[in-house]
Amino acid sequence: MTIGPPRSLRILAASGGVLAAMGVGLSAYAAHGAEGVARASLQSAALFALAHGIALAALSPHAPRRLGRLALAALLLGVLLFSGSLAAAHFFGAPTRLAPMGGSMIMLGWLLYAADALRR
Repeated sequence: MTIGPPRSLRILAASGGVLAAMGVGLSAYAAHGAEGVARASLQSAALFALAHGIALAALSPHAPRRLGRLALAALLLGVLLFSGSLAAAHFFGAPTRLAPMGGSMIMLGWLLYAADALRR
């Protein structure tokens, strides 16, 4: 029996794939279904979702330590808050007050990942 990566890493990698796919879809919608400021906001949300989705999918197999997993979980949560807030504002008229928290969480996630990389 082959033992694969921990379930948490598989979930983070799969979440990255889903985020990347959503980023592509959101980008297409922004290009063809939105105008003006809404287009720019949705393109930002799509960019963050796509880029961080790819990062999660690529980095998850290389984060076996707890700090690395925490860093990637922070990236996931941050993107969900940031991109989700911008998308929810467009589609549901929700406020974007969670976007700054999401951006801060993304920055924290990258700093934690850097710290984990230095400890390897």
